[in-house]
Amino acid sequence: MQKGRLIILVSLFTFFLVNLAAAQVRDSVLKPVDTLKAKTAVKPLPKDTVKKSNSAKANYVNPGKIAGRKAVLKSLILPGLGQVYNMQLLNDGYGERAGKSQAFQKIYTIAKIGAIYGGFTVLTLSYIDNSNNYKIFLAEAQYREARKTGTTNLVANPSLARYSDAGILTAKSTYKRNQQIVLFSYGLVYFANVVDAYVAARLHFFNIDDKLTFKVVPTVINNNSLYSFNTATPALKLSLTF
Repeated sequence: MQKGRLIILVSLFTFFLVNLAAAQVRDSVLKPVDTLKAKTAVKPLPKDTVKKSNSAKANYVNPGKIAGRKAVLKSLILPGLGQVYNMQLLNDGYGERAGKSQAFQKIYTIAKIGAIYGGFTVLTLSYIDNSNNYKIFLAEAQYREARKTGTTNLVANPSLARYSDAGILTAKSTYKRNQQIVLFSYGLVYFANVVDAYVAARLHFFNIDDKLTFKVVPTVINNNSLYSFNTATPALKLSLTF
């Protein structure tokens, strides 16, 4: 009887020790907490910081680019209007700070406007003259062509009697071609007016003063030896100072 009780006590004690050891093993195999990651976790940037960095880029304005667009638009509407806009830009004082002569710039701009309209005037007069001569030679060519059939009510031009039939046709074609050249020249002057207004508006905001200088001096470039001889090449040396 006593042996039975002893066996039971030993069994219970053994079972208790086994459970205690198993509990300790389970706790030790659990994944430990990564304290390093918890301490070094990167905090996201506040939204205000991102907005400020984006707004800094958005707030940058290129005045030369804006002025160039306005000058182009005005020149497309009316030739010379972009140059007038560029004259208004001279009153902002930027040119004086950059060391530019305001009076010379205004005189030069006025001269360009005069050249634009002077070119249009010359082209207009040339177009009218070529158009009138074309009509005269066309009427004479029609008269001579109709005269061959013997049925015509047209009147000959006495001043063109010295021209042959081939000469009349050649002159008519020449004046017609001149009309087309004049029309093409109109487009060139109009395009040059737009380009000039854009370039002048952009250059107005470039700082060109006496601090930018360059110097060109003659020099010699020594090349590698060739057949035991040293060769030298004359050259020019360009030095820029900002």
